[in-house]
Amino acid sequence: MTAVTDADFEERVLNADGPVLVDFWAEWCPPCHMIAPVLEEIAAERADSLTVVKMNSDENPLTPREYQVMSLPTLMLFRGGRPVRVVVGARPKSRLLADLVDAPDQ
Repeated sequence: MTAVTDADFEERVLNADGPVLVDFWAEWCPPCHMIAPVLEEIAAERADSLTVVKMNSDENPLTPREYQVMSLPTLMLFRGGRPVRVVVGARPKSRLLADLVDAPDQ
């Protein structure tokens, strides 16, 4: 799982060919650390169909502000340069997949 910044967010997320799951996190956030291994598993298992990236919200405040990220962790799925699903807080892997990755876009 790679890190994105305010500077490369547009290129690596908004202009990506396929879906991108962004993990907005911070070093001081215990639930962020709890969910990190789960996101690593999802990234490895879905590498052919999903890109998973992380953004440190403290080091990159512009993008979280633009997407109104108020709590951490916030997971946001982007397709075609638009956020299509959002989950706030840590969840078990099966719930994350159901709520974010495998759910139909609205």
